[in-house]
Amino acid sequence: MTHSDAQARQARQPRAGADADSGAAETSTLHLAHGDLHVRQDGPRDAPALLLIHGSATSSRSWDAMVPLLAASHHIVRIDLPGHGRSAEPAGRGYAPSEQARTVGTALDLLRVERVVAVGHSSGGYTVTALAALRPDLVTALVLVDTGPGMDAFIAPESSAIDPTRWPPDDEQIRRFASTAFREGFPVPHDVVDDVRGMSYDAVTAAARASVAYLSERTLPDRLAPLGKPLKVIFGDRDRRWRPSSAADYRVVPDADVELLPGVGHTPILEEPSRTAALLLAFAERLGA
Repeated sequence: MTHSDAQARQARQPRAGADADSGAAETSTLHLAHGDLHVRQDGPRDAPALLLIHGSATSSRSWDAMVPLLAASHHIVRIDLPGHGRSAEPAGRGYAPSEQARTVGTALDLLRVERVVAVGHSSGGYTVTALAALRPDLVTALVLVDTGPGMDAFIAPESSAIDPTRWPPDDEQIRRFASTAFREGFPVPHDVVDDVRGMSYDAVTAAARASVAYLSERTLPDRLAPLGKPLKVIFGDRDRRWRPSSAADYRVVPDADVELLPGVGHTPILEEPSRTAALLLAFAERLGA
């Protein structure tokens, strides 16, 4: 452990709420060298751990509907990535998935979580992939939810750019900006609107650029294949950000389990939390995790 990590361990805030072993919900702030990191935990702490990582311009709240479905049997760890939700922007670091993965790995060490099934939604899938490459001892398996495999699968949305001189945007501008994250006709949740408004313009755009750079450098299936980790891919067949048929690109990863959810858009974790949770739990059960 580095000196800065040791300092972070000492600076960790006391647990919130009931005793952690009871499985009660707990929030905490980790004071890391590059900025404070907001963490949420649910479920029995001695159960197998599921790490849930959100996508760009959202926060750990995007998993709220799924957590009650998962926490009865698993220790759920959610982290607001730097610059998102209640976590500080990454002072002295950028938004590259490899940098986000180092931060997440440090957080899990401080929480004394030794092994996780790492689940990423959208660009959160790049962070968990980078974490598996960086810390193969820590990540036992991966679940990717509507994570684009390569830039050739990206479906360019209609122009919804927000003028940086008018930041933060109003609710209607944010809803237009975020609309393609859901199937046609699905209302953009108010929490999503709040999450976007709570970010700086630099954080929103830098995180997006970092994801594009990561994927342009090397496709996700090419990154995953040599890792040898069990992989579950869940994709909505009405995704309006990534070509749904591109989910098949992950089949080059040995023993990858790929499943399309009919009638679902880019964000199954909010559009169909019960169906998504059932797939995740079935995968974990097959792993014995």
